[in-house]
Parts: sequence; structure tokens; C-alpha cells
Amino acid sequence: MSRTSRLFELIGVLRARRLPVTALELSAELGVSPRSIYRDIETLRALGAPVEGQAGVGYRLGAGFFLPQLAFTQEELDVLALGLGWVRQRGDPDLVRSGESALAKIDGARGGGAMPDGASPALLAAASLSRRADAEQVAVLRHAIRRQRKVAIAYRDAEGKPTERVIWPIAIVYFDEVRVLAAWCERRSGFRHFRVDRVEVRAVLEERYPGRRHALFTRWREQDRDWRSLLTISDASPA
Repeated sequence: MSRTSRLFELIGVLRARRLPVTALELSAELGVSPRSIYRDIETLRALGAPVEGQAGVGYRLGAGFFLPQLAFTQEELDVLALGLGWVRQRGDPDLVRSGESALAKIDGARGGGAMPDGASPALLAAASLSRRADAEQVAVLRHAIRRQRKVAIAYRDAEGKPTERVIWPIAIVYFDEVRVLAAWCERRSGFRHFRVDRVEVRAVLEERYPGRRHALFTRWREQDRDWRSLLTISDASPA
């Protein structure tokens, strides 16, 4: 069995297991050494597979690597392509690459990208001249959100007054012209909103913020139900 085939086989084994499975068990099932399993696990992680666990405890495949087989209508595919087109024009470089990859997978799933009966896309995304593409710090903040890491930032309010803060980033809200970061601010012991273009990331800390992001996100949504107010809030000093 080639290594590529073994990687696919390993993914299949992990998907079928609800509980963590040790490298020893995996090696017996795939007919290779535990050392090879450890190398394969690291390769899968480098490719983006959410393989959770560690040596001596066991491994499992987390959510998000594969979608179940789905059937989309042509209109649903148009909507997906429209959204991905918006991302490709406005996102940071990492999002753009991910958008292009996702669009290629969708095109491949519908038969090499060919539209039915040679039709052209019905919906197209076109960014306005005033649009603002994501700055580099958006990708940094997005990764910090995913890893639930505290972030040290410098922030300038609408009057240009700088402050230093440690925040727990939980979501980035996309408006047409600005991005707004929702976060728990340790300085104010409360939720605050920051225009991302006024944020300077000093450091992504190794310290994770307490609790689970989902619980923090839920608390934020309960407090700030009207998302339209975020743009107004962000234009004032978050104090």
C-alpha cells in the first residue's frame, strides 16, 4: 500500500471511530508500525485534518474535515459560488486561497466545473470601488479565535487615542466597508467591539482564555442582539 493510499485509509478508520483509537490499534489495522502512524498523523494535521489526541491517549477525527454527501440544486450552487466570489474579492490572502479551494471542490463535484447545458453563472460578485480588502491582522485574529487564544493589542479610537489591551477575540463581523472584532476586554471586564483597521496586534498569547468560545459567543449574542449597532459602537471609543 502506498503512503497516499494509507493516509486515505487512516482517515477512513478515524472517521468510523467515535472514541479515540491508539496508534498501536491503528498500526495493527493498517499493517504498519506505530512509528509510521505517528508520522501519518502529523502529515494529516499539516494538511489541515482536525486530528485530535496524542500519543498514549489515542486519536480521533474532529468535525470539519469532510461534509457528508449532499445534493445541491443549481440555485444553491449559484448562492455558494456568489458567497465565495465575495470572499475572493474582499478576504485576506488566507481566506482567498480557502475560497478558491472550496470553489474548485464545488466545481469538481458538479462535473469538472461545467454548468448544465453550457449555461453561465446566474450570480456574480463585484466589489465596489470603495470596498476594503481585509488587512493582514484579520487572518491573525481569525486564527486566534479558532485557537481560543488571548491577544495583546494596541487600539486607536475614532479620535486617534491609543490604548493597550488584552482581549479574548470571539468573532469578526463583516460590514460592507469595515470589519468589527467582538471580544471580551480584560481592561474593562466586559464585551467590547473594535474596528479591525484600528487594531494593531502586539502578540497572540499562548494562554487560552477560560471556558469555551461557544459559551462566550452565546453570552455576547444575548447582550448584543442588534448587530447593526456594532458599526455605531465601533466608531466610538470602546473605553
